[in-house]
Amino acid sequence: MTIPSKRVKSTTQRDNRHTQTRIRVCIPKNLHGEPVISRLVSHYEVTVNITAARLSANLPSGGCFELELRGTASNIESALIYLDELNLEIWHFSTSEEDGW
Repeated sequence: MTIPSKRVKSTTQRDNRHTQTRIRVCIPKNLHGEPVISRLVSHYEVTVNITAARLSANLPSGGCFELELRGTASNIESALIYLDELNLEIWHFSTSEEDGW
């Protein structure tokens, strides 16, 4: 599997400030062999806190994770683009504008 290398480039100060957002992402069984969450850290420089997870070999839909993503606004945006390109179901609990730190 090729890792998308779409990093969002921006020169605005807003995109370089640290922020956080909370999402729920469902990873289907066909991607269980892929290190999806690990890539958020290693390729997109986002700190990931798993706040909840539902995993089982018997779940027909795969597994779901509630994640808190921390990093710069541009890194979080790039990480979300990566998840979207994998065609994963993603629910946003908050936006980076709401959870800035």
